[in-house]
Amino acid sequence: MSLSRRVAGVLAALLAALLPAVPAQAADLLESIKSKKEIVVGTEAQFAPFEFVQDGKIVGYGPDLMNLILQDLPGVRVRQMDVPFQGILPGLATRRFDFVVTSVTMTKDRAAKFAFTLPIADATTALVKRQGDDTIQAAPDIAGKTVGSQAGSAQLKALQEYAAKLKAQGKPAVNIREYVSFDEAYADLGAGRVQAVAQSLANLATLVKSRGDVYAVIDTPIGPKTYFGWVGRQDADSASLVKFFSDGIAKASRDGTLQALQKKWFGFTMDVPVDAVPEPQI
Repeated sequence: MSLSRRVAGVLAALLAALLPAVPAQAADLLESIKSKKEIVVGTEAQFAPFEFVQDGKIVGYGPDLMNLILQDLPGVRVRQMDVPFQGILPGLATRRFDFVVTSVTMTKDRAAKFAFTLPIADATTALVKRQGDDTIQAAPDIAGKTVGSQAGSAQLKALQEYAAKLKAQGKPAVNIREYVSFDEAYADLGAGRVQAVAQSLANLATLVKSRGDVYAVIDTPIGPKTYFGWVGRQDADSASLVKFFSDGIAKASRDGTLQALQKKWFGFTMDVPVDAVPEPQI
């Protein structure tokens, strides 16, 4: 090899070492799902009527809407994993599943780490008490009482902020009790171990519809207007999947199917934005 060719080779090697490495193009998650004919979904199936287990199958508003949207992915099988809510977002982050189809309240902290779809329902927090408990007539009456909510939930956060507001007004402290699931909180409420439970109005309306002999809603919100959405990872390969579900939600809202599903599962419809994901208020 001539000297000039050896010099050229050395210069080429040095240039390659100095140039920044070009990362391999990330795989598109939606295309990968189409290719393998399977989507793995994380769900907390203890949140009736959004998602719950009936006759060994996960049913509810969320599954109905999901299956409607997935009609645009013919041949794709759904593998739905039922996990406690506290493991939903960590499981998504560690790629245990592709997407979260469960009712996740939109908060600033979550939106900073994950990608939300358009809203699927209203998530504004209110309170439920035992039927006939005259000591609680309005939301401020929970001062000095024991109130429950689900650990890690946005409803718990709304309750904590409302309790701090009452305390700042000089009212007695609210004793807040955290539960793994809302069903456990409702059971303690029915048994008199707590005096109220903080949950979304949509869920509480359904609870009272089925168990009005036990529970009564205090329908004055204790937090700002908030929404439930589904969640994907906040990375380039997940963006198309998040958009796919958002587009499906918008389509269902515009053709009236979303409202029909709300009427089926809640008995009423909810006004949710379909033009853009709203800025979280909590």
